[in-house]
Amino acid sequence: MWEILIGEPIATCLSPSVYDMICKLGFEVRENCDISSIVTQNGEVCWKKITDCMVYTESAQGLDHRESVRLLGPVCQAVHLYLSSLPKGQFEVQYTPALQWTGVPELFPEILDALRSLESPSISLSLMKLTSCLERALGDVYLLIGKDCPFLLRDLLASEELAQVFGQPVMDVLKVFVGSPRGLNLRNVLWHGFAAPQEVPPKYCSMMVVLAAGLGQLLKGFLQQTGFTLAHRPFVTLTSVEDLIVFPDVTSEVLSVLEEVMKKSTFILKIMLPYWEVALTKLKSHRFADCAILLLVQLETGLRKAFAEVNGCPKRLLTAESTALYTTFDEILAKHLNDGKINQLPLFLGEPAMEFLWDFLNHQEGPRLRDRLSHGEVSLPEFPKEAAGQLLAFSFVLLLRFIDGDLLAVCKEKAAVRSLINLAAAYVSRCHPASQLKKQVLSCEGSIGAWPLLPLPEEAEREPVRPEGDSETDACSSLITEIVAELCCRAPETHRAAHLSGPLPPEHMKLLSPMLYLILLLIALELINIHMVLGKNASEYQQYLRATGTLSRQRYWEEAGEAAPPSAARTPGAWFLKCILQYTENVAACTRQDRNKWDDAVRLTHAALLKIWTFIEKKQMLMHLAEKSTSKVV
Repeated sequence: MWEILIGEPIATCLSPSVYDMICKLGFEVRENCDISSIVTQNGEVCWKKITDCMVYTESAQGLDHRESVRLLGPVCQAVHLYLSSLPKGQFEVQYTPALQWTGVPELFPEILDALRSLESPSISLSLMKLTSCLERALGDVYLLIGKDCPFLLRDLLASEELAQVFGQPVMDVLKVFVGSPRGLNLRNVLWHGFAAPQEVPPKYCSMMVVLAAGLGQLLKGFLQQTGFTLAHRPFVTLTSVEDLIVFPDVTSEVLSVLEEVMKKSTFILKIMLPYWEVALTKLKSHRFADCAILLLVQLETGLRKAFAEVNGCPKRLLTAESTALYTTFDEILAKHLNDGKINQLPLFLGEPAMEFLWDFLNHQEGPRLRDRLSHGEVSLPEFPKEAAGQLLAFSFVLLLRFIDGDLLAVCKEKAAVRSLINLAAAYVSRCHPASQLKKQVLSCEGSIGAWPLLPLPEEAEREPVRPEGDSETDACSSLITEIVAELCCRAPETHRAAHLSGPLPPEHMKLLSPMLYLILLLIALELINIHMVLGKNASEYQQYLRATGTLSRQRYWEEAGEAAPPSAARTPGAWFLKCILQYTENVAACTRQDRNKWDDAVRLTHAALLKIWTFIEKKQMLMHLAEKSTSKVV
């Protein structure tokens, strides 16, 4: 049943102090600033004029962010007037060389166009893209000296490595603009969807362009002095998007309905509507990354609004003060609130919507679109159309949940709209560890089924045929038959492996194929029973799924064992999986194309089967624990 959240019109999502910092403080000093003291005729940035605006506390150990922003106001205004009047050709001649270090110099003429257009949403979008590419480029510079690049921009700007390259006063300037919640914090208030279009002064975007060019000029001197060469890390390829396609391409008919729904849906804050309108424009002009950025940011804004309302905490809609954390996707989508209470938003949205959001935003095996885009990890021109289309279709269905019944009925008269609603309601996770495991199990089953078609190693062809009745091989065959029979009795009807319950076929490699089928059966049974075991928390479930997934990929235990807490590694299930992993690794080593050690493989198989049988007899598999849990409930 569709539900609507209706609240009072919201004038701003910025808290009073943050609004004052961004929208007022930098306009208090009215003096005119000579642009020649900031930028020379050749485009050289005069950093001293800028760094002189930095004000420090009496102890000289910290920045006075408010006073620094106040003094920077006239400088930013002068830069904005300068860039707005600078011919595009002259800009490219003077600044393109200095912007090469960003790895995306082609972005900056586009930003210049946005600044001259005076379209506020486009300026905000430009600033978001600028901060993401700047973060990525600064990380590349960091790696000239350091090893492990900090994930967060604020940590990057606070690093000693970047201070060595650019100087501490320059890094302090960047902290004021994008690196601290006590300053303008432009990166976070935009990427987390707090700033409405009209709340972002264009002069700050202009100033960030000049700062980027100035950093490039400083970096050039550092590279010449040290002989280092700047190398850009390759962009991440969003390969997993293809597996997530569930909605068809958004048609012009659906777009026309969406344009009307956007004006009526209470999911969208009216002050943020221009962002949605530009997102559609960007999609139509095939600027898919721009469309996705705006949609992701506004999904966070709308979901934050719903989160605040269903949990009865309206103040969480606003930016937090510097002493508190923002309410971001991580908390909005979490199962519990900070005080331990259950988050009502997942219950309100429903499991399909939550799984879509987790697939696209959070799961490690997913595309993690928000992280990739906001940290500059993907190439914007190569951003896949499919990703933007899926986000838009999902957003459309979400908006429909926040309109009145009459309008909804009209919208559902269109078959394309009904189809999108039905597809969204039936969505199941593709990137959850359990879903990944199912995919791996099916893939392994297909590979094992193809074994009879594979050629045998030359050594095996020359090896004399073994006499019938090999005692250890027969023992293995008998054990497999008994174990499969025991497992199939306990497996749900739809999961039973009937093809394993009879005698083993007499083909070549007749032992390994059934053995690996047996391992797949064990994994499948663990998978379908994991959430039926009571008394386990989410992290324990996730840990066990990761361990099981590692087994199906035949990688050694180190991935799960090193990351897992000691208690998880000591559980019977984890120990059992480790034994199976070791078996698969050892058998793989014995049966390679260039090494055919059949006797060793038989001995390993027999030992592994004995361990499996012992484990099953002790009733330590999840299906046994699930039965105990069910008995306790009854």
